[in-house]
Amino acid sequence: MDAENRVDGFAFHTPLVQHQKPDKLYDDVEEAGCSHQISTSFCMTCFNGLNALSGVGILSVPYALSSGGWLSLILLFAIAASCFYTGLLIKRCMDMDSSIRTYPDIGERAFGNKGRIWLSVVMNIELYLVSTGFLILEGDNLHNIFPGVELEVAGLTIGGKHCFIVVVALIILPTVWLDNLSLLSYVSASGVLASAIILGSILWIGSFDGIGFHQAGSPVNWNGIPTAVSLYAFCYCAHPVFPTLYTSMKNKHQFSNVLLLCFILCTITYASMAVFGYLMFGSTVQSQITLNLPTQTLAQKSPYSRPW
Repeated sequence: MDAENRVDGFAFHTPLVQHQKPDKLYDDVEEAGCSHQISTSFCMTCFNGLNALSGVGILSVPYALSSGGWLSLILLFAIAASCFYTGLLIKRCMDMDSSIRTYPDIGERAFGNKGRIWLSVVMNIELYLVSTGFLILEGDNLHNIFPGVELEVAGLTIGGKHCFIVVVALIILPTVWLDNLSLLSYVSASGVLASAIILGSILWIGSFDGIGFHQAGSPVNWNGIPTAVSLYAFCYCAHPVFPTLYTSMKNKHQFSNVLLLCFILCTITYASMAVFGYLMFGSTVQSQITLNLPTQTLAQKSPYSRPW
């Protein structure tokens, strides 16, 4: 026998036998051998969540603010709030049905097998495009800092941006083989540190390297609002990771607090980077703020993206 549960308008069909307390469901799943990952603590999950949310989007938020004007910051906060709410909906869905382990599982419960297939295709395309964009950002910035570098392999010479893209891909590749989120949290901590360093580098250059924070900017630019919205939304595209973070937690009831902390810290970081970058360069800020920075300074040579 099946019962129909609803989460804000979405229907989920779950067996009546599963209508138990969440703790009992988690125990049953573990006893059945369905959970093979080592549980992560609250802090470890926070690091993984922060790393998933705080990525290369931090380099583009000044350009987004420049495109939309000062009032577009309202859109940043609105997108952050809506994404946080949908993250809570994911948790509620997984509380209702303990057999949900991944994001496509939610699509299947809501829309059947077609929903699973469609969501899997969209999710994998998104991950592929994000990875491609990450490599392009790495190639652009490293080539800007170290021009003229070439790599020769088996008689084939690879130079410029392509050289750095290949090198970065080889360095990052081993991290995708890690399936233990407890171990991966240490990699995530380095990614969070890198995001903090780039924000500190921007502040240092603006305060002590003669650039300053003197650009006034415009209140709103209606033509640039679509660009601003798309770049702001890109900063919060970590939802496919949330089910994995949830299932890996030792105490799953704390997942709401993890989401709240991650969204607050990341939104503060994004807003700060957007404001400082716009005040420094105004309408001349490039799509990646690191391309505006002087290459001869130490601050420009700091880490500027997450490692995975």
